[in-house]
Amino acid sequence: MADLFDDAFYERVDAHISRANKDAENASPEAANASLIFASARFSAFVSARGFGSGEEMAAKRDETVEYFVAGFRQMLEGNLDAYIRNFAAYVQTEED
Repeated sequence: MADLFDDAFYERVDAHISRANKDAENASPEAANASLIFASARFSAFVSARGFGSGEEMAAKRDETVEYFVAGFRQMLEGNLDAYIRNFAAYVQTEED
């Protein structure tokens, strides 16, 4: 299996962030973020569904599937929050800047 966190992974991440930044020009950053989270949830459901043979089979694994995606999001969010905490001055412009 290919490394999920290869250069192409980060190129896709940057493309999604670029799109969200453009969306935030016409809507609030919070609205752009909500759209991005919803799109991720919808795509995650689609990817999950492809791994099952029926709706019943998918329903039987629903809670396990939710936990898998929530745990992954939590890990990635915590890592990114920690990076922002460590690099706040470099990453965030305040009104003092």
